[in-house]
Amino acid sequence: MTDNRPPTVFVIDDDLSFLRSLSRLLRASGFPVVAHNSAAEFLAQLRPDLSGCVITDLQMPGMDGMALQQALLEADNPLPILFLTGHGDIPTSVHAIRSGAEDFLTKNAPKEQLLDAVRRALARNVRERAERARLENLRAPFAELTAREREVLAHVLTGQLNKQIAGDLGIDERSVKRHRTIIMAKLRVQSVAELTRLVQDAGLWSGGRLAL
Repeated sequence: MTDNRPPTVFVIDDDLSFLRSLSRLLRASGFPVVAHNSAAEFLAQLRPDLSGCVITDLQMPGMDGMALQQALLEADNPLPILFLTGHGDIPTSVHAIRSGAEDFLTKNAPKEQLLDAVRRALARNVRERAERARLENLRAPFAELTAREREVLAHVLTGQLNKQIAGDLGIDERSVKRHRTIIMAKLRVQSVAELTRLVQDAGLWSGGRLAL
């Protein structure tokens, strides 16, 4: 199911007064806002269909901002995150940016600097969602392959001949040919060159190995 709601700015801060004032500022600037006073509360409602970005404090009881960033990186829906804190330092900000944070701002940062960071984070979310959708579409046909077909495919991609594949897998050449024909049909390609491009475009070839 697709969520038709506009992209949302999820604001997380244990300081309820600041949380309310920041939410008012963002809403007045035209952004839909959902406020949470803890990272755990936010993660409990995070769904794959939500779009938007996250603004979070750094130091909070329980899960802090850095732990939240790591949780988002590992989530099915890694929304862009930007930090807005009163307790930042250079090593922490560098680590956050290197880990993919859109920005790392202090709570007294100028309004326009914050709003610009939010706009960038939302635009980034649009790009990243589109890229994930593209990869999902490219990868979908690979789910139809059997375990044996995946083995044959991995060998085909290394440039092996049918006889070599048969020897490595302990099957006859006729079986290899049959598997290759089925693979090409399932993946809807006409040549090994097309097959190789598809695997690479889908991000399924890494370090000389098929990532399936």
